[in-house]
Amino acid sequence: MGGDHGPEVVVAGAALALERRPDTRFILYGEQAAVEPVLERFPQLRAASTFHHCDFSVRMDDKPSQALRQGRYKSSMWRTIDAVKTGEADVAVSAGNTGALMAMAKFCLRTMANIERPAIAAIWPTLKGESIVLDVGATIGADAQQLIDFSMMGGAMARTLFGLERPTVGLLNIGVEEVKGQDEIREAGRLLKETPLPGIDYHGFVEGDDLGQGTVDVVVTEGFTGNIALKTAEGTARQIAAYLRAAMSRTWLARAGYVLAKSAFDRLRDKMDPRKVNGGVFLGLNGIVIKSHGGADAEGIAAALDLAHTMARTGLREKIEADLASYHRRISEEAASVSESIVP
Repeated sequence: MGGDHGPEVVVAGAALALERRPDTRFILYGEQAAVEPVLERFPQLRAASTFHHCDFSVRMDDKPSQALRQGRYKSSMWRTIDAVKTGEADVAVSAGNTGALMAMAKFCLRTMANIERPAIAAIWPTLKGESIVLDVGATIGADAQQLIDFSMMGGAMARTLFGLERPTVGLLNIGVEEVKGQDEIREAGRLLKETPLPGIDYHGFVEGDDLGQGTVDVVVTEGFTGNIALKTAEGTARQIAAYLRAAMSRTWLARAGYVLAKSAFDRLRDKMDPRKVNGGVFLGLNGIVIKSHGGADAEGIAAALDLAHTMARTGLREKIEADLASYHRRISEEAASVSESIVP
């Protein structure tokens, strides 16, 4: 029911995702009068789906507290998340209200042990392929320990998605020098250097231009900065595409050149298409939730569902839990060792 287009796009995206991954099964939650007519147009999806009617849907402009108060236990958004909690579903996917989705996910699934705040991780296209950036909007402001938690969660996701044994992790900063940046970032950098984390290699500080360069596999920041970076990148991609369209249609010679180089421009457009990397993963919860961009079309929804399929198949949550347990066990052992060494 969420997003800018509701069932018309979400159902069509699910049908497209089913074509790509026929082993997927869907549990759909929404208002019957809105969903059923659309679902009827996709008989294969209907056969692979179970639909549950919900009387209440969270609106895109609802405040998170309002959505949680009015929609708890009965809204389509809540019941989608609850299906993950009960084990009926492996992953929850929604294009709805981001704040409400995060509030409900935290309340319903709870955060993992030793995680204070969750993060939203996005897949970021780079010159070298793809990287992961987190947080892109869940936690506004983060202390050093939370940035370290994000590093571990992002590293586990990179190993899951990219098949890397030890992905490289960088902290987004205003410079690469250790004296630059806010206290929380510098403290997190110091701790990451002094206490190597399981499954990742700490690279150091990275700057904004490193995001597109693919300098590291995982870029870690807090949600305010990360969300601005994400929206800036999306806007820049659309701006460049508009420039190219205008330039290619300006004269007959430019149009002729476009025809001759069409395959190259098609590859460029595909590479810059934000729909291909749609889907922010909520990390740090006792269950996987994926947030699709609200303005996504069917192709974008399908991309988010493709990501959900991968998350379910590769055991991301278990990897994160194992990394967190290993890290905190090491910290406890080091603290105990220090205490023993200072006993008179």
